[in-house]
Amino acid sequence: MTLRTSLFLAGACAALAAGASGAQDKATLDKGGQAASAKAEKTLQAMQTEEKTILTHGIMPLKLTPDAPEPPAVAIPGAGYIPGIPRLGVPALFETDASLGVSYVFGVRKDGATALPSGLAQAATWNPALIEEGGRMIGSETRAKGFNVLLAGGVNLMRDPRNGRNFEYLGEDPLLAGTLAGHAIRGIQSNHIISTIKHFALNGQETGRKVVDSKISAANAHESDLLAFKIGIEIGDPGSVMCAYNKVNGHSACDNDWLLNKVLKQDWGYKGFVMSDWGAVPSLGAALNGLDQQSGEQLDKEVFFADKLAAAAKGDPAYAKRLDDMNRRILWAIYDNGLDANPAKPGGAIDFKTHGDIAEQVARQGIVLLRNERDVLPLAASARRIAVIGGYANSGVLSGAGSSQVQAEGGPAVYIPAGNGDENSPFIAESYHSSVPLKALREAAPQAEIHYRNGRYIAEAVAQAKKSDVAIVFATQWTSEGFDVPDMSLPNGQDDLIAAVAAVNPNTIVVLETGGPVMMPWLGSTAAVIEAWYPGARGAEAIAAVLTGKVNPSGKLPITFPAGKEQLPRAEVDGLDSTEPSFFGMPDMKGQPLVADYDIEGANVGYRWNAVKGQKALFPFGYGLSYTRFAASGLKTDGTRASARMTNTGKREGATVAQLYLVSRGGKPVQRLLGFQRVELTAGQSKPVAMTIDQRLLADWQDGNWTVVPGDYGFALGEDAEHLGPVMTVRLKGKTWQD
Repeated sequence: MTLRTSLFLAGACAALAAGASGAQDKATLDKGGQAASAKAEKTLQAMQTEEKTILTHGIMPLKLTPDAPEPPAVAIPGAGYIPGIPRLGVPALFETDASLGVSYVFGVRKDGATALPSGLAQAATWNPALIEEGGRMIGSETRAKGFNVLLAGGVNLMRDPRNGRNFEYLGEDPLLAGTLAGHAIRGIQSNHIISTIKHFALNGQETGRKVVDSKISAANAHESDLLAFKIGIEIGDPGSVMCAYNKVNGHSACDNDWLLNKVLKQDWGYKGFVMSDWGAVPSLGAALNGLDQQSGEQLDKEVFFADKLAAAAKGDPAYAKRLDDMNRRILWAIYDNGLDANPAKPGGAIDFKTHGDIAEQVARQGIVLLRNERDVLPLAASARRIAVIGGYANSGVLSGAGSSQVQAEGGPAVYIPAGNGDENSPFIAESYHSSVPLKALREAAPQAEIHYRNGRYIAEAVAQAKKSDVAIVFATQWTSEGFDVPDMSLPNGQDDLIAAVAAVNPNTIVVLETGGPVMMPWLGSTAAVIEAWYPGARGAEAIAAVLTGKVNPSGKLPITFPAGKEQLPRAEVDGLDSTEPSFFGMPDMKGQPLVADYDIEGANVGYRWNAVKGQKALFPFGYGLSYTRFAASGLKTDGTRASARMTNTGKREGATVAQLYLVSRGGKPVQRLLGFQRVELTAGQSKPVAMTIDQRLLADWQDGNWTVVPGDYGFALGEDAEHLGPVMTVRLKGKTWQD
């Protein structure tokens, strides 16, 4: 959604138990969506001509300007409202953002919701079952607030670490991101609500996001970003796909025949409907190019999918046929998810305690231990005096901003307006959840004397650190929808703060709350670093549990932390004034063409780019330390399935992730994640793991076909993408198939 939109969005109801039974009912009663298809066709045949544009467009039910009309009384303040057709029993659609919970809408509804940790934190769990449980949770809150459509399922791959929306998404690898997105969607839709998957596709930056042209070949797209969407759709079966703001190969993503008709609907056989992002519809012709619903119509230059669409359908058989198909697809999604038979109603009960427990579990599993010199962590009982410095650690934990912003009842603990004086300024704010690290640490380490300094004055922080056994610096990088960050430094002088504290206290621990990768010029002088991301409603409790050893960290990076900007495929962006940074918000482009040339790296996103270039990351994809040690052994594979054994060789229980990589093909080095499995192990315990290898990950895509080239393929287990075990070579026969 737009930032303008991001201001307001909502949430919904239904209990987790009801959601679980709903999923079973759908699988049992409507396998393959055939019953939904038949019901949609019957309703379509009963629709009167004037009813056929009711479902094809909707408003943002908010009074965006003083002179704007009042939204319908029946609409719930949120992202969108599409009237139903009561005569035919077709329910209205009540839409809310987003993937991390039910959006706060800046308090317009005067309610709150449970905030899951950021998408990157969720991805760092590498735990599909837990992410599905989180989806069930936010889906139930969506129903409880009366909504029946959740604008969730963000699966855009991280192609640049400076993208302001990276925190919403699930990393850089299509297998990991697509799998987790699919499970989140499946959890959400178990509550008889529709989830989207978004933003389709190649929506990789906020800078000039409505004009940037994502340039990429069909093969490269299918082997990377499109594969992530395909996997997510296969697992989650989302009722809707939300198209993106950007162009793809010269055409708007919401007006893109190749993307929406050829790939999504024809090649993939997708049955649901494509909704626009808010303010992303360029013309009536988008209907012929695959768009089914105009969302937030006030934000477009015209309402195209109402009277104009009706007139076109009356005079042009192509539009008439397309209009029927648009309705058929929307009705299918409604019936396939049981929105008509299981209406969502506002005022449902929410078990915030139980839901908070789920959010905390995601945060615990998503925290990544990046450094732990001299085993300074977990904190020893001998640490009698602890300095806690910076990051508003006395007030809360950071969250990302934009349409995915979630807040608990009562709103944020800290709210810092951060706009640039434009129309979006009131809606761009740095805010913190009221989960307080200082309080959580005092409760988790009652033996210690803990002192806090806000870090605004380095000298004051240094003085406190000198007097302490341990110094814990909370460092934040706030990011948001609507703009990118100009570089990967920590803002507001925090790099200097950390360096100064570490210079006087050898037991300096850094807790990062960031929206993506950051540079760490101070890394070598610190004792420990943990990446906590934006840790959600119970983030402080999760951080304290990891620092004190109540929880053994098990998170693994879902993205690469580059060693420097020079390692990126696009250090600068072509077409911009060379005196300006390449990523600097949403500039007035003044007609300048802006191209994101994704064919530079093609399908070699993130760790694969590093492998091609022979680069070593600051921290590689898949990396994460533990308070114990693990070993992988016994790899066996025939190229379709793989098995191995994971062993905890340390002295305490913990969890790790078995990671299987393709490392060579035909004697040439390549790299690709082929499978993963999270494993819980007690001290000394060993367990077998088994993984099925998606053959598309071994193949090349060309002209609608996947082809596994005959030859020798090398496989290896890895601690991460750069630390690999012995290679097993298997000769595979060639084969070709359609997706």
